[in-house]
Amino acid sequence: MTAIFFIKKNPIKLAKPLSTALLLMAGFIGLTGPTDSCAQDTKGYPTKPIRMIVPYPPGGPTDLTARVVAAEMNKSLGQSIVVDNRPGASGMIGAEQVAKSDPDGYVFLANASLHVINPFIYPDMHFDALKDFVPITQLAAVPLVLVVPVDSPIKTVKDLAEYAKKNPNKLNFGSSGSASAQQLAGESFKIAAGVQMQHVPYKGSAPALADLVGGQIQLMFDSMPSAMPFIKSGKLRAIAVTTAKRAKALPDLPTIAESGYPDFDIATWYGYWAPKGTPTAIVDKLAQSAQQALRQPAVIEAYANMGAEPVGSTPAEFALYNASETKKWEVIVRQSGAKAD
Repeated sequence: MTAIFFIKKNPIKLAKPLSTALLLMAGFIGLTGPTDSCAQDTKGYPTKPIRMIVPYPPGGPTDLTARVVAAEMNKSLGQSIVVDNRPGASGMIGAEQVAKSDPDGYVFLANASLHVINPFIYPDMHFDALKDFVPITQLAAVPLVLVVPVDSPIKTVKDLAEYAKKNPNKLNFGSSGSASAQQLAGESFKIAAGVQMQHVPYKGSAPALADLVGGQIQLMFDSMPSAMPFIKSGKLRAIAVTTAKRAKALPDLPTIAESGYPDFDIATWYGYWAPKGTPTAIVDKLAQSAQQALRQPAVIEAYANMGAEPVGSTPAEFALYNASETKKWEVIVRQSGAKAD
């Protein structure tokens, strides 16, 4: 699929066919680590509980999309997956812990697309988001949804643009962290609409949504899994989705593209990664377990209620996707001027 991102007056195509170099990069991502690790005995794995580190608070979109799949994986693996929430530093605290963990298959990372965005925001990261991890599987692709408090006078994208133009920097939009897809969607809208708004980063979507409901911030471009319960309960008003096409979960809600900004197309996604050097047999087993879980009615229903679309890619497919998304988000970050707050 070709993604179009609005930059000033001219749209630029972001997702071009993968080059040979990109394919080689993806292969490198999937194969990094000591060669003898693949020869380790994986018979009987797992023999004890597995720890899944989520680098955001409970209740956020990464936590929700990863947790429901992990609950089903317990059944096929025969061992419990223990969810360990380690929020902070835009997901980097938890990710670094996984990067430095033993590659024995008993710890893995659940993260969002921010995993491949952070390197362009934080040049001094203590780990390499690509080389220090082995992709396991992409869990889901998810639209973002523009939400405001239910008592907000803003009811349409046009209302938002007009209010922001008349009141520069008076609107505060929240996000799950600096350089997150939520922030970049807001920065993209500022460029597209020619308005000024203030970004307020949080340690995850859950605390940002709490402040949005409470009126401390005025809007948010949030991932649908965390926003949907607030929309359904009437605590937040959904204005539009950020993808080029309408979301299946909210078919009557217009897109920002339909609302006067035809080239606007931003989405996020979620996946699992293992530490570099994790044996291929273990990575494959985790991927197959996750793929099986994503086919279960309970997960399909949960994802539908969240507004998430299940994917379930192979490790090789997810490695290619990591590489292509890295290229795409590098362009978006550069053009938007997003920086760490």
